[in-house]
Amino acid sequence: MEVIKNNPLWFLAVFLLLAPLTCAKVHYHHFVVQATPVKRLCKTHNTITVNGMYPGPTLEVNNGDTLVVNVVNRARYNVTIHWHGVRQMRSAWADGPAFVTQCPIRPGGAYTYRFTIQGQEGTLWWHAHSSWLRATVYGALIIRPREGESYPFPKPKREIPLLLGEWWDANPIDVVREATRTGAAPNISDAYTINGQPGDLYNCSAKDTITIPVGSGETNLLRVVNSALNQELFFKVANHKLTVVGADASYLKPFTTSVIMLGPGQTTDVLMTADQPPTTYYIAARAYASAQGAPFDNTTTTAILEYESASCSSKSCASVKPVMPKLPAFNDTATVTAFTTSFRSPRKVPVPTKIDHNLFFTVGLGLNNCPRGKRPRNCQGPNGTRFTASMNNVSFVLPSNFSLLQAHQQGIPGVFTTDFPGNPPLRFDYTGNVSRSLWQPVPGTKVYRLKYGETVQILLQGTSIFTAENHPIHLHGYDFYIVGEGFGNFNPSNTGKFNLMDPPLRNTVSVPVGGWAVIRFVADNPGVWLMHCHLDVHITWGLAMAFLVENGVGELQSLEPPPADLPRC
Repeated sequence: MEVIKNNPLWFLAVFLLLAPLTCAKVHYHHFVVQATPVKRLCKTHNTITVNGMYPGPTLEVNNGDTLVVNVVNRARYNVTIHWHGVRQMRSAWADGPAFVTQCPIRPGGAYTYRFTIQGQEGTLWWHAHSSWLRATVYGALIIRPREGESYPFPKPKREIPLLLGEWWDANPIDVVREATRTGAAPNISDAYTINGQPGDLYNCSAKDTITIPVGSGETNLLRVVNSALNQELFFKVANHKLTVVGADASYLKPFTTSVIMLGPGQTTDVLMTADQPPTTYYIAARAYASAQGAPFDNTTTTAILEYESASCSSKSCASVKPVMPKLPAFNDTATVTAFTTSFRSPRKVPVPTKIDHNLFFTVGLGLNNCPRGKRPRNCQGPNGTRFTASMNNVSFVLPSNFSLLQAHQQGIPGVFTTDFPGNPPLRFDYTGNVSRSLWQPVPGTKVYRLKYGETVQILLQGTSIFTAENHPIHLHGYDFYIVGEGFGNFNPSNTGKFNLMDPPLRNTVSVPVGGWAVIRFVADNPGVWLMHCHLDVHITWGLAMAFLVENGVGELQSLEPPPADLPRC
C-alpha cells in the first residue's frame, strides 16, 4: 500500500477523480416577484416580473453546479417557480408546481429553491407554475459542459438565447379567471414576442425590436425556447440554414433545416453560420395551430439579425427593410412531422426494453354539460357547455390544503388516491367520430404509483373529442426517450417500428394532431411528478396526472427531507 501511495500516478488518479467535484460551483440568486410597469402595443400594464425584468434573468451554470435561488413574493398573487427540465434528483421539493411539490409562496412570503444540475447540458428555462403567471414570469437556464470539457461540436463564436413568448394586452390572470367563470375558451393573445419584444410588425413596437449582431462567417449558437403560454410556434431566420444540435438539454445527432417548430416548454439549440450577404434579416416566429376551427393569434413576431459588416450604418440600416423569411402555413403539419421525426440521439442509447408498466393514456379535450344551478353566463362553451380536458377520462383537480408531495411524505389521507387508470376505462375510436356520451370526463386527484427502478412505457394517444390537436406533454423530474410517433389510432403493429437504437431524449413530447407518441423511461427519481399538457389553457381544464415514485433502498435512492422554509398552505 505504501508503494501505491508514493507513486505519483496514484496522486494523479485521485486528482482526476476529484476534479469534477472541486470544479463544481454554487450559484446564489435572489428573485423578487413583483408588479412592474411594462409598455407593449402602445399600452402600459402592471406586469408581474422577476427583479423588474421581462423576461426575467438568464441563469448560467455548468453541468454539476448547484443553484440556490431565494424567491421573495412581493406580488398580489400566489407564486411558485418551476425549473423546467431539471431532473431534480431526490430534490422534488424544489420542482415548483403549485400544490404538487409545494404549497405556493403567498404574497409577502419567501422560499429558497436548492438543487444540483446532474448530467444535463444545453438549454432549459425557468417559469412560474401557478395560475397563468408564467405568461411573463420566465427566463433562460443555460447549462454548459463541466469546466475543462467542451461541446460535441465546434465552439460557437457567440451564444444567443431567444425566448419566444406570448403577450396579452390585458392581465393574463384576469384572462384565465374570466374563462374559468364562463366555461368558455380564454381570449387569445395579442402578440408573440422574442426576448420580450413583439417586433416591428406590431403597433408601437418598431423602435424596441430586438437586434442580434453577427459577424460575417461566424457560426453562432441560438438557444431557442418556446416560453409561450398556449401556442406552438414555427421559428425561422431568413435565408439562413439552422443545424439542430440539441433539445431539452440533451445533445442530438446534428441535422440541418430551414425551420424549426417548438411546443410550449420545448427548447432547441441550433448552430447558424452567418454566410449570407451582409445586410439585415428577420428572425421570425408564428403559430403552428393544429386545432381545426379554433381561434388563435395569427400574428408574427420578429427580431433582426444584423451583420456587423453591413454596408449601411446603424441608423441607415434601420431604414432598410430586413429580408423576411417565408414561414410555413399555420396548419402545416407535414413540416412539423418532417422536423420532429428527424430527431436522433448522437449514438446508441440505453432504451429500456423490459417494460414493467405498459401504460396507455388518452389525451384530449371534453365538454361538461352545464352543472345544475349554474346560470347560462357560466356555461358559454359550445351549446351551453363548459370546456374541460383529461387523461384517461380523468380531469385532474389540484388539492388546495396540502401539496401532493407533502401528503405523500407525511402520510396525510384524503388528499389524493393512487388509482389513476393505466388504460382508458373504455376503448373507442379515439381519433374518429367520438360519441358525445364520452365527452364528459370525471374530475379527480389521482396518481399512478411506481416503485423505484421500474421501467415505464407510455402510449400517449390523442383524441378527436371536440377537436384533435397537437399536445406538448411535459413530464416533471424526468427525461424520456421518444421511441415512436404516428397518426390515427395506435396499432400494435407499430411496435415493430419503434426506434430502440438512438431515439431522442426529451422532457416534452409533441403528440401529433390526431395521432400518438410513445415514450420510455426508468423511474429512478423518487417523489411526486406532474405530467401535463404544456398548453396552459389545457392544464387549467385538467389535462394532467401525476406519478408517485416510491423511495428505493438507502439514502441515494430516497427523497431528501423537506426544507425548513417549505411554504405552508
